[in-house]
Amino acid sequence: MRFIIITGMSGAGKTTALRTLEDLGFYCVDNLPVSLIWNFVNTTTGEDYNYDKIAVGIDIRNGKALDELTRVFASLKESNFNYEVLFLDSKDEDLVRRYKETRREHPLAVGGRIEDGIDKERTKIAFLKDIADYYVDTSDLITRELKREIAKIVKADKDYTNIIVSIMSFGFKNGIPGDADIVMDVRFLPNPYYVPELKSHTGNEKAVQDYVLSSGEGDEFLNKIYDVLSYTIPKYVENEGKHQLVVAIGCTGGRHRSVTIANMLYNRLSTLNYTVRLIHRDLEKEAIIKGDK
Repeated sequence: MRFIIITGMSGAGKTTALRTLEDLGFYCVDNLPVSLIWNFVNTTTGEDYNYDKIAVGIDIRNGKALDELTRVFASLKESNFNYEVLFLDSKDEDLVRRYKETRREHPLAVGGRIEDGIDKERTKIAFLKDIADYYVDTSDLITRELKREIAKIVKADKDYTNIIVSIMSFGFKNGIPGDADIVMDVRFLPNPYYVPELKSHTGNEKAVQDYVLSSGEGDEFLNKIYDVLSYTIPKYVENEGKHQLVVAIGCTGGRHRSVTIANMLYNRLSTLNYTVRLIHRDLEKEAIIKGDK
């Protein structure tokens, strides 16, 4: 089991960190009262839940109770319960800028100067920085880069199985899917629409599939796109912090060629260690989804 405590300066990116961990399969809770940590641990590790990855956000909003963390940590160690502390920090000027951009008040400077609240917070949580297992300075990081740093910390083994790859067939006449990350046009392949005995059928049927692949170009295209995706998917996770990837395969109407290629690509990618979903957006004018791997 992995139990990570996310803490650090207010405005340094804890919310982004927790969302990233949630995308990586962690059960996440933000701003958990210190007094409830032990109850939370006992509940989530019990038979009814038994989560294997948990992340908890704890920060200055706990007020005076934050001083009890040292005792709680000591109790966890005495019970041989393993936990990790991730501390997020940022330069004062960056924290001030972020608060002004969001027009939020610092929790320790309500009605006062943001700078004063930051000074007080640094003093109160200094002990957490000292005991942290991981320290990330987010001063010069954009959201995507912070997600990548968090992913590196929790996925040092380079296991990218948490990404969900959606293969979606569609028809260009109905518009390109707005959530597509990669769009491939297969209108260069033989079109069953002009074959009377195939026109009313779909790419889910063998006769249509055989026709679409009859020229050999379909198989060649599948080999190339499979090579590209098998190489780039880990890069999307590592360098972009992606946890969902939508690959849209389009033909004119979204019933024959795109469905055929999407089906074939789904079968090939399903042999890899990812969660792969197959969606035929325009097949019957409503999405048909083949279950998760």
